[in-house]
Amino acid sequence: MSLTEWIFWALIFVVFYSYLGYGILLFLIIKIKRLVKGKPNPAHLTTLPEVTLFIAAYNERAYVKAKMENTFSLNYPKEKLKIVWVTDGSDDGTPEEIQFYKNDQTEVLHKPERGGKIGAMNRGMQYVTSPIVVFCDANTMLGQDSIMRIVTLFADPKVGCVSGEKRVMSTGTEAASATEGLYWKYESTLKKWDAELYSVVGAAGELFAVRRELFRDVEKDTLLDDFIISLRIAMEGFTIQYDPEAYAMEHPSANVKEELKRKVRISAGGIQSVVRLLPLLNVFKYKTLSFQYISHRVLRWTLAPIALPLIIILNLVLLFTIDNPIHLAFYSLLFIGQILFYATALLGWYFESKGIRLKLLYVPFYFTMMNYAVFLGFKRYIKGKQSVNWERAKRAS
Repeated sequence: MSLTEWIFWALIFVVFYSYLGYGILLFLIIKIKRLVKGKPNPAHLTTLPEVTLFIAAYNERAYVKAKMENTFSLNYPKEKLKIVWVTDGSDDGTPEEIQFYKNDQTEVLHKPERGGKIGAMNRGMQYVTSPIVVFCDANTMLGQDSIMRIVTLFADPKVGCVSGEKRVMSTGTEAASATEGLYWKYESTLKKWDAELYSVVGAAGELFAVRRELFRDVEKDTLLDDFIISLRIAMEGFTIQYDPEAYAMEHPSANVKEELKRKVRISAGGIQSVVRLLPLLNVFKYKTLSFQYISHRVLRWTLAPIALPLIIILNLVLLFTIDNPIHLAFYSLLFIGQILFYATALLGWYFESKGIRLKLLYVPFYFTMMNYAVFLGFKRYIKGKQSVNWERAKRAS
């Protein structure tokens, strides 16, 4: 093969491995591990610890009633569950609304100045004394047993962080729900296998918990606080575990435009995280954790998106340089396949703009949008234009 062909196939491998190959490899490793060692036996708690449910909220008055009712219904001893709201900068009546539902276990920390979510978390954590802290968003509703299931995993002293699952509500009316939900189901499966192999590589901000003693203040310009907090704990030698039955329910993005806005911010944060967690790329020091981190996260935020346009360009070059008719026919089919895939993605965008929702078109569209968001996120990161004050994407109702 020519050098162009070697590079072409190497790039295809990067994309395949990033999105499917790692999942296949992980599945095989887990199967072998179970045959050799059997299924892991979880540890058990003798007594339940005090837990603080920590909610950093900015102008979330519309969700306060539902959030407090959901919290009061959770299956965890009421005397051992504290609730802390940090509402810095909110000017829509959020802190006043919380007062209607306040009890001896609920505390509201508020100051007029808005310092972003990270500033609120760093400030609020100074007042938390519970050994376990559960972070969640104001607009997500927790499953009744979520906190109980999360706390149970901390019975293992090696566990420093536990990630819950984000579940996307499907109303059947929004275009993004099918693909967003499908994506999170696949991610949930990978997280289960990651946890069984060694550790999840990053917690979900909608619902995750840490040991209070392991929490460290995060840089104020951090975009993905959940990711940085959890992986820094893992870098200290603890693991991040995962329970899909400890879940937070959230409406999907109202439309693909809103989902793109969310993905661009996550992508900018992902690139920032790769830079800040540079030592974690050292596989000789962090071993399995580094392997999981690079395979599951780093490639998706770096090489895979870059590989996609290069594959098309190199494919076109090969069409003009290959003499073998059989090889030429093969590469022609590959090129046509790529054109059809992106044409389908473009059709998905077109029909969405016209209010016509065809779910089959959103698989290629969502995949293309995710990778396009990485380029936009990289641009924002380089220019330093991404604000730490989260502009929440509009959600379907």
